Order: sequence, then structure tokens, then C-alpha cells
Amino acid sequence: MPPLDAINQFHSALTHIRRDIHAHPELGFEETRTSDLVALHLEEYGIEVTRGIGKTGLVGRLRVGNSPRSIGLRADMDCLPILEANTFGHRSTHAGKMHACGHDGHTTMLLGAARHLAQTRNFDGTVHFIFQPAEEGLGGASAMLDDGLFERFPCDAIFGMHNRPGLAIGKFQTKPGAMMASGAYFDITITGVGSHGARPESGVDPVVVGSQIAMALQTIVSRNVRPVETAVISVTRFHAGQAYNVIPDKAVLGGTVRCFSDAVMSLIEERMRRIAESVAAGFGAKVEVDFRVLFPVLMNRADEAQFILDCAAEIVGEENVNRAMVPTMASEDFAWMLRQVPGAYIQIGNGDGEGTCEVHNPGYDFNDAALPYGASLFVRLVEKRLDRLTG
Repeated sequence: MPPLDAINQFHSALTHIRRDIHAHPELGFEETRTSDLVALHLEEYGIEVTRGIGKTGLVGRLRVGNSPRSIGLRADMDCLPILEANTFGHRSTHAGKMHACGHDGHTTMLLGAARHLAQTRNFDGTVHFIFQPAEEGLGGASAMLDDGLFERFPCDAIFGMHNRPGLAIGKFQTKPGAMMASGAYFDITITGVGSHGARPESGVDPVVVGSQIAMALQTIVSRNVRPVETAVISVTRFHAGQAYNVIPDKAVLGGTVRCFSDAVMSLIEERMRRIAESVAAGFGAKVEVDFRVLFPVLMNRADEAQFILDCAAEIVGEENVNRAMVPTMASEDFAWMLRQVPGAYIQIGNGDGEGTCEVHNPGYDFNDAALPYGASLFVRLVEKRLDRLTG
């Protein structure tokens, strides 16, 4: 029986797991309940479990036969600090925390694959089911790598998956090479001289300085980055003052940078520091710039990208596979793992109907109809990569 048909037989069980995780979201490095739940299911399937990899991360190991070949499958578990707006029965029970990116679905798809593979054992080699904590900008992948992830659980190749709202259920897409942008966060702290709002001449206004810096930063992409490159600088935070009649002594800007090369990221950081320092000095203020690269460019190896696309086509047909997706400016922590082990990352359709909601939105929900497709792709990757006939 094809994996999709077999997994459809326990689709309702997967839906129950996914909605349970959605109702109990946990932030990065706090995924104790989620980790417990995942470990419980893996152990029920007869899979060896190792806890505490990257604090709340865990790895399940399933070995069949004698082949030394191995493959890694990865899912993320953490939620976002968002107040959920949905009113359905499985909405978040933790105020201010929400699975608004679909990690509940990613985790469940990998559990579905683990259940099927443990039952059928139609492969020769070792599968490592990697459940990562803290994907949302807190460094969960690096934490697992620092704990010796690939030394303790060697993988010849590793694969991951993320849902894509707006892409129909049963469709997949990715590309070789740079698929997702590198990402950095920055904070710019401006220290001026506070004064009465009616006497600005007696102080140095950090709000004016910060405003000038925010506007000047937009020239980096338009005037310093080569036009054939792609980069984004977004100032997303501006905090200053508490009173109407007080010019504060401090203002803080924050935001994010996205691009597709390490060289461009370094250029942006250098120009950002120079602009902030020069503008602040011109107004008689002081400035501190904290620039943090959180995610490298997500690079799909050509062979592995072709492999995962071929596997997807076997499940849903070539007409439902996009082999040349447009790269996205979003970033992904899985990129750190792909810097150490060959692999690829793919997007799975989360639905394209009316009311489809983008990720990181308080009205988002993972589409349970996608669960069997994602689990089936994970299964097919294992069965084809660790085929008994080529062991």
C-alpha cells in the first residue's frame, strides 16, 4: 500500500495530535510538554529516544538492517509570542502564545512518518527523527549542533519541510541553491540629552536622531547594495519616551535585515554602523549598534533538492511539483544544519482557498489536510534513500 494511503488510515489520530500541540503552545527552549508528547509517541512506536539535545530538543533513532547509511528528518516545535485571534476548539490555551507558523503541523507530520516507518520498516539503514526547539530566532539549531547532533547522530543527508499558505494542498515546491534568505536582527540605541518638550534647544532629541537614522538606513539597499542583489532592511521598532511634554534622553530602534549572501550581510552591517554613528555624531548624540546574524542563507544542495522533488512527484504527480520556486526573503534556522550536512528544504501546500491566512498572523492555523502529504514525503525520502535493493 502506498504511504499516502496507509497514513490516511490514521489521519484522524494525527489531527488529534496536531490540535493538541496547537492548544498547548510553548516558546523556544520551553517546549517541555511538546517534547514529552513527542517522546511518548516515538517510544510507543518502538523508536529509541534521546532527550536534551539543545535543551528541549530530542532525536528518535530507528535502525533497520545492517546498512551504514543514514538519513535525518527534521521538524521544529516552538511557537510564537502572539495572542491568538481564532475561536475554534483547539485554539491556544496559553494567552500570548500561539502556533502561528505551523510548527505544530511540522512536528505532527514527522511523527506520522515515524509511526509508518516503525510499522513497515521498508528500508535498510538508520533514520534520525530530529525535533528541534527554538527555531523562531533563539538559535535552537545551533544549540543542537553545539550538543553534538551530527557527531552523535550521523546523517548522510538531512531534509526538512515548511508549510506554505497560498499553495494548494497536495502541492510541493523548492529549488536548488539559495532558497531562503539569511536573517539578522539589529538594535540601535541612541542616547541624547533629555529636556522639557517646550525647550528642545536645551537638549539633544534622540527621537529626531532616530528618525534620521531610520530614513538613512533605507539608502543602504538603494545605494550600496548592487542592483542585481536582493536585500531588505526593515525598521520594525521605535521606542522612546513616556510623556507628552518630555523629550526623552534615549530612543531605541530595532529591526531586521534579509539578503542572500554573507558578503552583502557584512556590507549592510558595516554601512549601518557607519550611518548610525555619523548621524548621531552630527546631532551631538551617542549611539550603540547591536547587529546579530541569526540565520545564514538556506542553501539546498543540488542533488538533494532534485531528490526531494523527485520523491514529491512520485506521491502527488509532476504537475503538482514546482521545481523552480521563487526564493523567499524569510529565514529559517534549519539553514545551520544544512551548512554541516548535505540536504534540502521543501515547502508543502497549506491551502489556497478563501480565508487562507499567512503565517505569523493571529488568525493562522495549520491545515490538517496537509498532514498525510507531509508524512508521506518524509517516508518516501527514507524508503528511496535507504532502499534495500541498493544497500
